[in-house]
Amino acid sequence: MPRVGFWTAVTIVMGNMIGSGIFLLPASLAPYGAISLAGWVVSAAGAILLAVVFASLARAHPVAGGPYAYTRLAFGDLAAFLVAWGYWISVWCSMAALAVAFVGYLAPFFPSAAGRPIAAAGTAIAAVWLLTLVNLRGVVAAGRVQLVTTVLKLVPLVAVGVAGLFFLDVSHFAVADATLRSIARGTTATATLTLWAFLGLECATIPADEIDTPAITIPRATILGTVITSIVYIASTIGVMGTIEPAALGRTTAPYAEAARAMAGPRAAALVAAGAAISCFGALNGWILVAGELPGAVAKDGLFPRVFARTSRAGTPVAALLIGAALATGLIAMNYTRSLVDLFTFVILLATLSTLVPYAFCSVAGLIGPNRSGRRISVVHLLAFAYSVWAIGGAGADAVYWGFLLLIAGLPVFVWMRRP
Repeated sequence: MPRVGFWTAVTIVMGNMIGSGIFLLPASLAPYGAISLAGWVVSAAGAILLAVVFASLARAHPVAGGPYAYTRLAFGDLAAFLVAWGYWISVWCSMAALAVAFVGYLAPFFPSAAGRPIAAAGTAIAAVWLLTLVNLRGVVAAGRVQLVTTVLKLVPLVAVGVAGLFFLDVSHFAVADATLRSIARGTTATATLTLWAFLGLECATIPADEIDTPAITIPRATILGTVITSIVYIASTIGVMGTIEPAALGRTTAPYAEAARAMAGPRAAALVAAGAAISCFGALNGWILVAGELPGAVAKDGLFPRVFARTSRAGTPVAALLIGAALATGLIAMNYTRSLVDLFTFVILLATLSTLVPYAFCSVAGLIGPNRSGRRISVVHLLAFAYSVWAIGGAGADAVYWGFLLLIAGLPVFVWMRRP
């Protein structure tokens, strides 16, 4: 049976991180000028710390389930269930969000498909089920799609970053208030904004059973994928901000496309828009893969309903993939009813928060029990934990409040699964 190799594992890491967010971030960062680059450095450093954490855990325990499995080894079934419960909800919520974003980026090419709510919803749902069918063929088939889409999505980001050096206007990075207090606040704000672009760095740890020599491949792929993504993010952001005047950049809804238009005309802008659509499509494929592998691993341990553990003859978690696609489909349908748009947006915020909780658990999981690391790595774990807690606080009081309720709401499921 073919297995996932090193470079495909790298693209799983990069492909799940590089979604729709990076193509919108420069507009949000425009008011901060050069301070935004400091924010990128802070969030990239935090992401690399977390990558080292997951690399050390994967090296010690190359088992399927990733964050869930490491938490279970260190803290037992209840903590592991809560991590898996929140993470699983975040996965299918992210699937819905990426499908909707994919349709949005198709608007310049297919106005009729994206302009009408019903058609847009239908197109988003079709994308979910198309990639679910790909994943039903197995992790290797999904990995091939991830490899191709990751290469295609990197092209516009790298091209804008490199070409931007020839259009760079240093005045665009001016900082209005250069006091120490203002710089500290701006760095915190921009680091919080850019953090969301790194979520998904742990995804190569989840299908560990399908990866060739996981104890070696997963750690290397996780660290390399995170480092490459960090470099691409910072370089492309400099290219966009150096090309477009800050006031105009803050108003645009397609900063990379506008930068490409300024550099090389409308055709280049269209290519970048296509790259953004491919980026969403590839990230959607990666999260669908996780939607099958994670609950399947949890169900095999008896903490999720047994239906999630059902597999095909090829070992594909069929039931988990179908359930995840059905839940994402329902969420997309809810999003296209006006009264539930705000609810959908908030659910996505909760989904993002739910990925930070496993980061915090895994950061300290390496300090106790069978996960225990050496002294130097333990320092990295502590720094990663501090970063995770800081990031959770940056999500806002409302998100933390409702995120906690979301986790507690899963307790009846845990009790049901542990009944005599």
